Amino acid sequence: MYKSIMIDEFEQLQKRNQLKIIDVREEDEYLSAHIKEAKSMPLSTLQETADSLDKGQEYYIICHSGGRSQMASEFLASLGYDVTNVMGGMSAWRGEVTSGM
Repeated sequence: MYKSIMIDEFEQLQKRNQLKIIDVREEDEYLSAHIKEAKSMPLSTLQETADSLDKGQEYYIICHSGGRSQMASEFLASLGYDVTNVMGGMSAWRGEVTSGM
C-alpha cells in the first residue's frame, strides 16, 4: 500500500523538509528539467534499480503528470518500500527546477 499526495501539499512539505524524491520519467525528460534534489530512476529500469533504495526511508515518487509515478509507487510498495505518489507531477510543479545531471 502506498500513499498519494497532491502537488500543492508536496511543494509545502518540500520547502520545510529534505525529502527523498525519485523521478521516474525517462532520462531525457529528467535532463530537460527536474527538482534539484530528485534522483533519476526511470520507470523503464525500475525493476533493475529498485534494490538500490533503502527500505528504511520514505520516498516521494514523481513523473510528468502522475501516471508513471502511480505505477512505480504500486511496484515499490509491493516490494516493501515506503512510498508516496506525487499526483500532478512535474506538469503541475511550480517550484525551482534544474537541468542536466
